[in-house]
Amino acid sequence: MRYLLDTHTLIWSQEDPSRLPSLAISALSDPLNDRIVSVVSIWEIGIKVALGKLPLAKSFRAWIDTALADMACSVLPIKLDHVEMLGSLPFHHRDPFDRMLIAQALAENILMIGSDAQFDSYGVKRQWDE
Repeated sequence: MRYLLDTHTLIWSQEDPSRLPSLAISALSDPLNDRIVSVVSIWEIGIKVALGKLPLAKSFRAWIDTALADMACSVLPIKLDHVEMLGSLPFHHRDPFDRMLIAQALAENILMIGSDAQFDSYGVKRQWDE
């Protein structure tokens, strides 16, 4: 299976894994699954760090490098297909980072690992349990 991690999933996997439900942990820990992090999430984390909203124990770059290595994640760039998909989305969700993650998940037909139930209104296949 291919999984796109929502930004909070990546952060919690490194900072507070106890916040991840068992279904998400199973999907993330299965070596047969492909774990994908969007450059959008990396960008969002960088902004939060710069604004002082997300303190990290390491520098931003060291934290990202460690997180990607620990989780054996590949990085998904923003492609023209993603931007085209974004333009066709209704405005159920206003957050620009989440909207691009939704567009990427739909365009790439990737399951999402994240808690945001608003993604469901776009038809995103999402894996999470409460």
